[in-house]
Amino acid sequence: MNVGKIPESALKRSVINQIRHRRNEVLLGPGVGEDCSVIKLAEDEVLVMSSDPITGAIKDIGTLAVHITANDIASSGAEPIALMLTILLPEGSREEELRAMMQDMEAVCARLNIEIAGGHTEVTRAVSQPIVTVTGIGKIKRDKVIKTAGALPGQEIVMTKWAGLEGTAIIAAEKYDELITRYPKGFIDGAKSLIEYISVVPEAMIAGEIGATSMHDVTEGGIFGALWEIGAAAKVGMEVFLDKILLKQETVEICEFYDINPYMLISSGCLLIITDKGNLMVDKLKEAGIAAAVIGRITSGNDRIIINGEERRYLEPPKSDELYKVI
Repeated sequence: MNVGKIPESALKRSVINQIRHRRNEVLLGPGVGEDCSVIKLAEDEVLVMSSDPITGAIKDIGTLAVHITANDIASSGAEPIALMLTILLPEGSREEELRAMMQDMEAVCARLNIEIAGGHTEVTRAVSQPIVTVTGIGKIKRDKVIKTAGALPGQEIVMTKWAGLEGTAIIAAEKYDELITRYPKGFIDGAKSLIEYISVVPEAMIAGEIGATSMHDVTEGGIFGALWEIGAAAKVGMEVFLDKILLKQETVEICEFYDINPYMLISSGCLLIITDKGNLMVDKLKEAGIAAAVIGRITSGNDRIIINGEERRYLEPPKSDELYKVI
């Protein structure tokens, strides 16, 4: 496709016509010439919004784009209801690539009951690979909003699924040919399939019902970065036990192969939950088929400590994600 706006015929055929899942809250959705969407709410509800670009992956970019923003919305306790998309494609992109991306995003939206409410699609010389930015819109009762800053001393830290989940899946997909020179094909296919666990919407809904006071999805900077961000937002300390942090063997092997730290690897799909009911939270999550563990506790002060046997180390503010050393 040529530089500029996507032609109207292609826009209708490969973008608008791919959007089928609808919600009653969206009064005005995507259409030619429509630059805004309109969403209605009940009087006691508030909008929760989040925006994220996907820049570190090419394969599965549509799937990742929807999940990452839906996860942010769900981490506030809200129900994701709609998305606005900005898709920037490099010159020479093919329409079938755009259509496939839209189909991937629509499939995820249908599973999560989210509507694509509008956005913008363009071919531009400003990018060398596809860039997708998603703005998510969710709704929640005004008195039910959960903030990252809601962590309190004495509470427990629960994690779901596995550290490094997203990064493992991205690396396995992007570096597949290189990895199968060392590992069996089935092992790398298993690492790629971790992308199927990237949504935290189900566990966020459970956590809200059980009694979470803070939630944070683990994205860039990995689980160490997310733990630091909870402490910084709530102005609290923490003690976290390294041997309690859940890891997949695929993550361990791939991180050893590329000499990167799995605890500092992008981990969408892993949710941190702060609660007074750690063991109950873990039990309820496991009943729903979601791996979970209590990995530490919130403390007073500002010391954020990782404990590994006799060793104690201090967490640092998140730096550039380990993914960028590989991709």
